[in-house]
Amino acid sequence: MPAVPDVTLNNGVRIPQLGFGTFQIPPEQTRETTSAALEAGYRHIDTAQMYGNEKEVGQAVRDSGLDRTDVFVTSKLNNDAHARDDALKAFDRSMEELDLDYLDLFLIHWPLPGKGDFVETWNVLEEIYRSGRVKAIGVSNFQPHHLRRLLEGSVVVPAVNQVEVHPYLTQDAVRSFGAEHGIATEAWSPIAQGKVLGDPVIARIAERVGKSTAQVTLRWHLQRGDIVFPKSATRKRIVENFDLFDFELTEGDIGEISALNRDERTGLDPDSFNG
Repeated sequence: MPAVPDVTLNNGVRIPQLGFGTFQIPPEQTRETTSAALEAGYRHIDTAQMYGNEKEVGQAVRDSGLDRTDVFVTSKLNNDAHARDDALKAFDRSMEELDLDYLDLFLIHWPLPGKGDFVETWNVLEEIYRSGRVKAIGVSNFQPHHLRRLLEGSVVVPAVNQVEVHPYLTQDAVRSFGAEHGIATEAWSPIAQGKVLGDPVIARIAERVGKSTAQVTLRWHLQRGDIVFPKSATRKRIVENFDLFDFELTEGDIGEISALNRDERTGLDPDSFNG
């Protein structure tokens, strides 16, 4: 089984660069699919309070027989829990649902610029982090101007920023800001909900290297330094998405795929979405 490279976060915590995402996997399927991912070699599982499947993720991790320290688990704060007391209670609920001794990474899911102050919410996550119940904290869907405000009003620099990234939305400004401030970029919707899989540029590269267009796209993420966690509900695809370490893309390939950018979102705009 190939070794998945780690990324060292700004507080020294190490996160596997390839993980398994559970977005839109129904709770009744989550335990089985997460178990399949762990059997395939994934050691990084991404969930969220919003997904409604934390309990099943925790069950799969506990049932795997793996040491707790061998599996990196992320969850995210729900949009209705940004106030201090709500955030503390929501984190407690996550820990009860997951039934794990600690969480590896906890994120603010959305900045919600029109609802309250996300800096105050971040200060609550800093409090949770100081308690030792979570190894690292970060944000999701934050743009550079959100991050600037956050850094001005906080002590702990986010370890990661989880944003939509794929060849049609390369997020160069967000990634550059993150790199400048030691904030790792995690890519959600890494294949643009399948939209990039028929792209002729990616298809041509895939044919040359003997891989699928999904594998080429995920490899593009890895070689750029993104942390990525593709989601699938089928065992065959789960295994295929892990098979990324016996080939490399050339610098030319990386450039061609990056040039496909057209700033096209498949998800919501963080500057206008307010939960």
